[in-house]
Amino acid sequence: QVQLVESGGGLVQAGGSLRLSCAASGRSFSAYTMGWFRQAPGKERDFMASIRWNTGNTYYTDSVKGRFTISRDNAKNTVYLQMNSLKPEDTAIYYCAARYYGSTTWTYWGQGTQVTVSS
Repeated sequence: QVQLVESGGGLVQAGGSLRLSCAASGRSFSAYTMGWFRQAPGKERDFMASIRWNTGNTYYTDSVKGRFTISRDNAKNTVYLQMNSLKPEDTAIYYCAARYYGSTTWTYWGQGTQVTVSS
């Protein structure tokens, strides 16, 4: 059974940092792209960043470039999202997801972790 389990969310002051983790299990993800999304209250779920598991190639949406960094640890089968210079508008539930390389469908999703940034 495939599982993506996020952790690392919490409450932080504006300007602070958090590192989210996504522990992946249940299959090999070497041919997958892993992504981070977020959903703020009353808004749609938005893409933040992705990393191709086997090459480490990354991609970011413009709003987080220079502040967020996605990475993976092959030995731990874990993907990270390092978030720096956090702003109140970064407050959201953050989700980890996986899609097969070349597919446009994010097949697997975690249950999310809450990030709250206070002003």
